[in-house]
Amino acid sequence: MSSSTLAIVREPESTEVAPQVSPPPVPEKARPQEPQRPQRLSRLFASIDLWRQAGIPLLAIAVFLFAWSQVSSRIQTSLGQIPGPIAVAQQAYSLWLDHKAEREKAAAFYERQEKRNAAKLASNPDAEIRFVKYTGKPTYIDQILTSLKTVFTGFVLATLVAVPLGILCGLSSTINASLNLLIQIFKPVSPLAWLPLVTIIVSAVYVTADPMFEKSFLISAITVTLCSLWPTLINTGLGVGSIDRDLLNVARVLQLKWSTKLFKLVLPSSLPLIFTGMRLSLGVGWMVLIAAEMLAQNPGLGKFVWDEFQNGSSESLARLMVAVLTIGIIGFLLDRVMHTVQSLLDFGVRR
Repeated sequence: MSSSTLAIVREPESTEVAPQVSPPPVPEKARPQEPQRPQRLSRLFASIDLWRQAGIPLLAIAVFLFAWSQVSSRIQTSLGQIPGPIAVAQQAYSLWLDHKAEREKAAAFYERQEKRNAAKLASNPDAEIRFVKYTGKPTYIDQILTSLKTVFTGFVLATLVAVPLGILCGLSSTINASLNLLIQIFKPVSPLAWLPLVTIIVSAVYVTADPMFEKSFLISAITVTLCSLWPTLINTGLGVGSIDRDLLNVARVLQLKWSTKLFKLVLPSSLPLIFTGMRLSLGVGWMVLIAAEMLAQNPGLGKFVWDEFQNGSSESLARLMVAVLTIGIIGFLLDRVMHTVQSLLDFGVRR
């Protein structure tokens, strides 16, 4: 062995730790997602709902107008051919033009009256001034407004009578038994039977030199009241009578005031049936009014129908159909108004 020693040089051990490679994470089991309605399906449902709410009614109206136009051309009457939708629309527009022309005449009349009075005052400041009301022929729009005013007056009177009586009948079995027979007797009486009696009584009682209301208006309104109060009265009594007796017992135990019991328990609980009766009463009153105006020749749509029937001109048939459509459309709108009011009050009760 040589004297030179072989030095074995050992490399120092590295202090760094080799990075450990973690195994890939095991994917968790996919959770089932909640089923979501696709947007296409939502749009489809919206389209179906729109079609049901608007498309189907419009289609039904289109079919009705087509059938009307086809049938009307094949029917001849003593006044000529049955008018189709176009002829009826033309007459409706003609009635509107007549209304505008009459309003222009009234405006010109009042303008001349004001000028005449101003000239009279200019010449003599102490002169007596008279204002004369325009007495021109009532137009179709005027007769519609007259009928609406009359039916609302009769409906309000019927409601003021029917609702309190219905509440008393629902709360007291004694009052219900005493009034039930009278209700069942007078309920089916026709307006054509009430009208002559009301006319005689109003003519005998309402005698004044300066009447606040015209007799014809009172006669029609009272006839509407007598014929339309029964649905509200019966439904109000039914609604009050069907209130949960536990609520009334609680009110009795708490010794609530009668007014508190009425407005906090009785009316909110029976409100749906009360409004159902009021909607029925308004519809009945509108039908009764047209018949009363026709029979008594009181101003309104009924008188317009009778006058056109008696006129017998070539345009009368189309104008009669205009009146029929007007009566139906107004009846529908009156029901929608009552339904809207009911929805608003129901919301207030639920809230």
